[in-house]
Amino acid sequence: MISIKTKEEIAILREGGKRHAFILAELKKAVRPGITTLELDDLAAKLVAEGGDKAAFLNYKPYGAKRPYPATLCVSVNDAIVHGIPNENPITLKEGDIVSLDLGLVHKGLITDSAITVAVGEVDEKARKLLDATEESLRLAISAVKAGHHVGDIGSAIARYVRPLGYGIIQELAGHGVGYKVHEDPYVPNIGVKGEGEVLQAGMVLAIEPMLNEGSKEIKLDKDGYTYRTVDGKRSAHFEHTIVVTKGGAEILTQ
Repeated sequence: MISIKTKEEIAILREGGKRHAFILAELKKAVRPGITTLELDDLAAKLVAEGGDKAAFLNYKPYGAKRPYPATLCVSVNDAIVHGIPNENPITLKEGDIVSLDLGLVHKGLITDSAITVAVGEVDEKARKLLDATEESLRLAISAVKAGHHVGDIGSAIARYVRPLGYGIIQELAGHGVGYKVHEDPYVPNIGVKGEGEVLQAGMVLAIEPMLNEGSKEIKLDKDGYTYRTVDGKRSAHFEHTIVVTKGGAEILTQ
């Protein structure tokens, strides 16, 4: 069931979103060749605790998962799309890698969800274009949000921009409602038809998160039960914001 957040709840989410953005900005600064995914997870845990908040993903068990998620942060490197586990078989980042940092934050009982993909040192032009295109697709998706519009408008905006560029748009993974829980209705796919899907209402809080692959859109799940990878081994990028639907458009909470 789709929930509408109150003005008081949106104020809390706005407050939490600013904390969330600060943590991701600090993590981005820490990304460099030689740092490990475990060190990034430890830093995320430290920053969350210092703000008096909680990690939404730690010990969260999504529908269908065989075990709870074991870390604060999802850290996904190169061909890992999302949900990479940073503290099991940690990876040392190297020059030229790209790494997605995905964090869920609980502030005063309400949850925000946001992700960025970061270049590790100097990256090649193809990687830079992938990151720029994924971030731009998120901007366009958010610009399609307005009370009275439809969920399908969001995916339509992403697909119209991305398809001419030749990137694979992941369809099995999608955005979602958020706030009371990590995952709420509605389901917000990264492809869609304008004018179709649930009607967006003021006060709905959504996590919008396009994921683009350099090559095929096909994905596979690792044996760890969480990490999704590209089937062809090519790189993937992921950007995400939590937004609230308003009568005039969308307010980004995680910035």
